[in-house]
Amino acid sequence: MNQNPKDAAQEQPSVFMSQNIEAYPMEFTGSGGEYFRVWIVNVLLGIVTLGFYTPWARRRTAMYFYGHSMVANSPLEFTAQQRKMVVGFVLLVLLSIAYKLAANTGQDLAVALMLLGGAALSPYIWASAMRFRLGATRWRGLRLQFAASWKEVYLASWPVFALALVWFGVFFGMQMLSPELAQMLDEPAIKGGPKIRPEFTPAMGGLLVLGLILSVLCFIRLEYNYKSLLVLRARLGAEHGRWKPVYMDFVKVWLATVAVFILCALAVWLIVTALLSGSIAMLVMNKGSGGFMWIIVMVIVGIVGFFFLLLLASAPARAYREARMFQLLWNNIGVSQIARFKCNLRAGGFVRLRLKNMVLTLLTLGFYRPFARVSEYRMKLESVTLHIKGGVDQVAGALTRQQEGGLGDALADAAGLDLIG
Repeated sequence: MNQNPKDAAQEQPSVFMSQNIEAYPMEFTGSGGEYFRVWIVNVLLGIVTLGFYTPWARRRTAMYFYGHSMVANSPLEFTAQQRKMVVGFVLLVLLSIAYKLAANTGQDLAVALMLLGGAALSPYIWASAMRFRLGATRWRGLRLQFAASWKEVYLASWPVFALALVWFGVFFGMQMLSPELAQMLDEPAIKGGPKIRPEFTPAMGGLLVLGLILSVLCFIRLEYNYKSLLVLRARLGAEHGRWKPVYMDFVKVWLATVAVFILCALAVWLIVTALLSGSIAMLVMNKGSGGFMWIIVMVIVGIVGFFFLLLLASAPARAYREARMFQLLWNNIGVSQIARFKCNLRAGGFVRLRLKNMVLTLLTLGFYRPFARVSEYRMKLESVTLHIKGGVDQVAGALTRQQEGGLGDALADAAGLDLIG
């Protein structure tokens, strides 16, 4: 009986199986001062060109970070064509302008069609961007590729369409639970006539909460599907990625993130309560002289402080999730049977670094931003160690012989556009 070629290939022992495993900690050789020069030029030219320098700025930034990222003592390379980055940027700008024009001129049908079209094309846009990014990445002359078919991409994108169905269900369910709401939507109130005010019931609140919970689960599932597809269908030479996480791993990270956010919000609430108590006491003491000016100052400080504290309350949770997700992924992926990664990033240390960077960025009116970005990138990259089966030169040589020739490279160059940031 004939054997499936794929099964036969899986049964064949890897040429790297008998080799010793060598560890190579990753290293970032750049600095905040160097990147500041790249960043400030990008900012100034972006202002002068009203944002149209963006694709050139993104290419310069990617080339800087790639060129200073050492993987097994060799730097990464970013070889994207500038023309394709410009085309992708211009395409997105034109689509954004068309949508805003349709929305501002009351063309509801056009807006609805554009939203539906955007939802249908979002998997294509994501996959196109991944093909572009991986195809533009080189290591020791080896090209990364994203080999997923469009069928695989759209099958992995089912949470996008499930999300749309959830909110269609919520919309029609709200109308069924509130006849007044349905009447208001079907027959808008005539100018000068009685206004219909639908009553918000506990059942409607429960339906909204259910919709929000299902939406979050859809977002988590979409993230899981896309990351797993990206790793499993990424290819280096003839070797594919290896993926071990399961969906519940992602759910646990999100649940822990919610817990961190609740704790941070509680801490901020306690701080605000203490500050307000002290401010009210001072206001009572100064009500005789300058009390009005004190009230104005307190209102201004309160508004600014509210937005700052809101940012402060969410920042630790966002940094915690980023660190936990980074650790989860890089501890559980590899390249076929020839390489695996280990990550020792600590969520607490990354959260402290993010908070320090945020404060310094605010105090310097944004000029500390390039230093912050370099420090966070360095912490994440240098927490990863690459374990390779066999010597680097031997592995790279074998992968080079497996890599497709000029036709395959040309086809990879033709696929994908830089369509997302």
